[in-house]
Amino acid sequence: MPFAIEINKLHKQYKGSWSPALDGLSLNVKENHVVGLLGPNGAGKTTCINILCGLVEPGEGQATIFGKDCVKDTLAIRRMTGVVPQQIALFYNLTAWENFYYTGRLYGLADKTIKEKGQNLLERLGLDKHADKRVGRYSGGMKRRANIIASLLHEPQLLILDEPTAGVDVQSRAMILNFLKEYHSKGNTILYTSHLMEEAEQICDEVVIIDEGKFVISGSPKELVANTADCKRLEDVFLHYTGHSVRD
Repeated sequence: MPFAIEINKLHKQYKGSWSPALDGLSLNVKENHVVGLLGPNGAGKTTCINILCGLVEPGEGQATIFGKDCVKDTLAIRRMTGVVPQQIALFYNLTAWENFYYTGRLYGLADKTIKEKGQNLLERLGLDKHADKRVGRYSGGMKRRANIIASLLHEPQLLILDEPTAGVDVQSRAMILNFLKEYHSKGNTILYTSHLMEEAEQICDEVVIIDEGKFVISGSPKELVANTADCKRLEDVFLHYTGHSVRD
């Protein structure tokens, strides 16, 4: 099966840092797979995502998305990729619709296209009755769902999400996860980070555990649990490989 993402020996050390954020990280993400990028705080997950999105340049190594280089081919990658950052990437003083028109036009979409795709996504994610309200008045779960909609207006082949359900209520989490399963079922690829192991077990075809900027292990959640001694769930596997020490 071809790869949507190929990461080869990425190294990144920020100025003033004692240790590298990424230290020779290599991993691949298969097309039409949901892959969870897991690791404790400071493992390098967000730096990895920022490099894939063209926001940060690696010191060494290479990353490609659908064969396009993440440093040299950023414009092509942005057309193929939707990104949902951990921080809400919306203007709080604008309505949802105003945000969507702004984002869609950045991708060169016609207003008619934005309206059609936005309306479908608003209905699917339960925000159609709130689309004319300012985003600043939204609950945490509503902001997360609107953040996802903005990333999908241009119909990307790959969706990258950084903690998409952080701080949301149970109902919003269930709606988001069900939507991601539906998006994946249409032949799309998802890479996402989460600290919620039960969530990763629920939706991921494969998980990749990294720590201290390095690859640790990968496999399906069931395989990792079955092949790791004294482990009954993915959280046990995660702790087995990353330890019980608190990361700040």
